[in-house]
Order: sequence, then structure tokens, then C-alpha cells
Amino acid sequence: MAKTELKNRIRRLRFDHDEMTQQELANRAGVTRQTIIAIEASKYAPSLMLAFRISRVFSLKVEEVFEYQGSDKKESSQGSAS
Repeated sequence: MAKTELKNRIRRLRFDHDEMTQQELANRAGVTRQTIIAIEASKYAPSLMLAFRISRVFSLKVEEVFEYQGSDKKESSQGSAS
């Protein structure tokens, strides 16, 4: 399975918010500490609802916490017609 293309600033934000622990963030977002660890390491992409909950913990917009790093190219599975 490929690594997710969703980058995040959670670790930095935790540090900037009085060195919040992963457990405290997990409690406030309603998930386990293991989930926060996986998201921080970009091994797991959060659901849209969880991304909003995490962002609200830091009083930020989702796009200020998470950034999509994928290609903007539109790939087509259809061949060209002759």
C-alpha cells in the first residue's frame, strides 16, 4: 500500500500549543493515540470529519492543518478514439 499524499502540520501545531501530547489531541478529537501517531506519520489519512475535528482543536481551517500533495493531472482510463 502506498503512503498517503496528504501532508499535515499536526506535530508542529501540537508543539506550538503548549507542547500538547498526542494523547491530549486524541482525547480532544475523539480518537486513539495510535490514530494520531499514524496521521502524523502520514501512514493514515483521516476521514473528512476527523480532519475537521483535529483542525478545530487548533482553531484552524482544515487546509491550514492538512495539505494534499497529489498530482493535479486528470488521468483517464479510456483510450483515445480514432
